[in-house]
Parts: sequence; structure tokens; C-alpha cells
Amino acid sequence: MTEGNFVDYIKIWASSGNGGKGSVHLHREKYITKGGPDGGDGGRGGHIILRGDKNLWTLFHLKFKKHFRAEQGGGGSKSKSTGKDAEDIYVDVPLGTIIRDGETQEILYEITNHQQEIILCEGGKGGRGNWHFKTSTNQTPRYAQPGIEGVEGWFQLELKLLADVGLVGFPNAGKSTLLSVVTSAKPKIADYEFTTLKPNLGIVEYRDYKSFVMADIPGIIEGAAEGKGLGHRFLRHIERNSTLLFLISADGKNIQDEYNILLNELKKHNPELLDKDRLLAISKSDLLDDELKQELLQEIPKDLPHVFISSMAQTGLTELKDKLWDMLND
Repeated sequence: MTEGNFVDYIKIWASSGNGGKGSVHLHREKYITKGGPDGGDGGRGGHIILRGDKNLWTLFHLKFKKHFRAEQGGGGSKSKSTGKDAEDIYVDVPLGTIIRDGETQEILYEITNHQQEIILCEGGKGGRGNWHFKTSTNQTPRYAQPGIEGVEGWFQLELKLLADVGLVGFPNAGKSTLLSVVTSAKPKIADYEFTTLKPNLGIVEYRDYKSFVMADIPGIIEGAAEGKGLGHRFLRHIERNSTLLFLISADGKNIQDEYNILLNELKKHNPELLDKDRLLAISKSDLLDDELKQELLQEIPKDLPHVFISSMAQTGLTELKDKLWDMLND
């Protein structure tokens, strides 16, 4: 999946079908001239249903098809025959999709499980046939109910990635490189800021055929929560991660200052993010000797677990996976 194919926000228009109208029919057959009312009920209009699909990672498939309209239910007929229910329209979405009202922005639903179904727009019920309205004083009612109208409107779909570990760091900290080394993902990698313009997902293979999912979020800069840079667009993707992996380059100015800036941006976006488990990885540690590592240790917060790694030299990666696995399964 290329970056251009990653879509995490889209608006769709959905319209469920009207219910079929009830039938006005009086029973007639040979030797029975006045058999009474037997008009059947109308069928239900089609639903618009959202369905979770674990094999989807983006809303890209909805980019060029944003309008969904279900058919009307069939009309009732004689002999109390009920009209045919219209077919429902299913719209598959990736797990982690949030559905908002297109006008009020109110969160309506959330899809987190495979094959989970949500009726976005309910089809109208069919009208009742005239046999329902027969009474002792009205033996031959010549009227029936029309079907109930369907529902329509604009809806906003937002994707929050479902990953176990979220990579947090400044642009060019080495997040994409780390993801490409520990997973089979192939993110764009270059030596300039904001190489990653869209989140990337990768599966980290662990011992005994175990695995976990890691997400590389575009780099955060100071002020991201207020809309600066690219990070503010993607901060919501780390809300579902159970563990946050802070990646700070060994050649940065000050590890604690950079860590505090990242932590502050997360806090301003959503204070609950600070409740997640955190691990600090010092990247590009192949540039350090033992003496420099000891100096850097003085800059690391005492209560923060950490590990020195190098994606290029592939050192410290086993220890990193061990720590992440322990944190995920604690």
C-alpha cells in the first residue's frame, strides 16, 4: 500500500430505501363475489450497513464512491402477500473506523471488530395492507398504509489505526527506518524531514511465531496539537495504541527536552495518552561509544524504561522487541 492510497478521512452520503406500500385488494374468486379485504403489507426498504473488515487498512476504496442509495421495498399484493424486502447495501470499512454525523460532528458509532455490523441508515418499514383495517363497521376498507420513508444524510468516517505499538518522534528521527527493519513494511525513507506523509503499519515477528503490530506516525513537531506541521492530522492514530515507543535520535540536542516536547504535544491533544505505557528508544546509537552513552543516560528521565538501538547496524533490536512484548503482555 503506497502513501497515496492511505485515506483516513472521508465523507459519504447514504440513503436507505422507503418501505413498500400496502395493498388495497378485495378477495374475489368463482362463487365468492365478496370475499373481503386481503391486501398484503409492503416490504421493508433496504438498509445501509457498515461492516468491519480486518483486511482493510484504509478508506481509500470509498474515495471514488461516496454515494449509497438502497432500493424501495416491494408493494403488497393480494392474498395477504407481503412485498419483497429490498436488498441491504453493505459498506466495508477498516477496524478502528469512527462514524460521525456529517453536520453536528457527533460520534454515532465505532467499529472495532471483524464482521461487526452497524445499520447506518435504517430502511423504512412497509405499509400495512387493507386487511388490517377491517372492522365490524367497515367490512371492505379501500385504503392501506404507504410505506415509511427511509433515512438519508451525510456521514463522516474517520480511521484510527488499530496497532499495538505507536511510534512517536520528531521528523527524521528514524521511525520509518526502524519500521522497515523490524517488519516487512516498506515505508518511504529519505534524509529529510516529513518523508512520511501518511501512517504506515507493519507486523513485528516475535519468538515462537508470535507477532504484534507497529504503526509509524508522521513526525510530530512542537505545536503539532495546534495544527503545525503534519503531526496534528495523525495524532488520533496513536489513541488506540496500548504502548507508545518514543524514538529520539542520539545526535539530537537534548534527549530530555525533546522527550518533554513530544509528551507535551500528546497531552495537549489528549491527556489520556499519558496513561499509556511508554518506552524510549535512542536511535542511531551506533554513533556512540560507551562514554557518550553514559553521558546521555544523565538526560533520560529516571523512571522511563529505555534502550539504545541502531536500525542501520541492527543493534539493540532484539532487546527492543523483548521490552515491547513484555509491556504489551504485562
